[in-house]
Amino acid sequence: MASRAGPRAEGTDGSDFQHRERVASHYQMSVALKSEIRKLNIVHLLIWALMAAQVIVSQLSLVSHKVVASPYQWEYPYLLSMIPTVFSFLALPRNNISYLVISMISAGLFCVAPLIYGAMEMFPVAQQLYRHGKAYRFIFGFSAVSVMYLVIVIAVQVHAWQIYYSKKLLDQWFTTTQDKKKK
Repeated sequence: MASRAGPRAEGTDGSDFQHRERVASHYQMSVALKSEIRKLNIVHLLIWALMAAQVIVSQLSLVSHKVVASPYQWEYPYLLSMIPTVFSFLALPRNNISYLVISMISAGLFCVAPLIYGAMEMFPVAQQLYRHGKAYRFIFGFSAVSVMYLVIVIAVQVHAWQIYYSKKLLDQWFTTTQDKKKK
């Protein structure tokens, strides 16, 4: 074998790499999907922290309600959306299928459902803002309904991608376990 500094091994021109072992594609895919899920979990953590900050500031009356509006009803159940993220973080290091399934199911219940309810709850207020240009709740000078709809749009995308990548990762893990059972 040749070293980096030394001469090339006798009898080879460097094209004999085809026989070497490679990492199986499902392991490469698993690593890539885990990385994407971790990134999405971190984005969700940031969204959750902003939502929790708004609820805490409002409930403790740390600032005037003219600066930070009181939370809408859907924001309280959305705070439970940290549960799927915790299960997701727990599932990834050891390829725990059970935790990943719990994460996916609870993401629909604790993440997506409150967002859908929130979009419906805020629709009349958004409609009034659009038609008459009147807003009664504000977050740092911006219409609260506009800010919260922006949060909903971003959060729905994050959660949809989380569920999609989790499903693909689950399929990869099932493929791996089925291959092991066949051998």
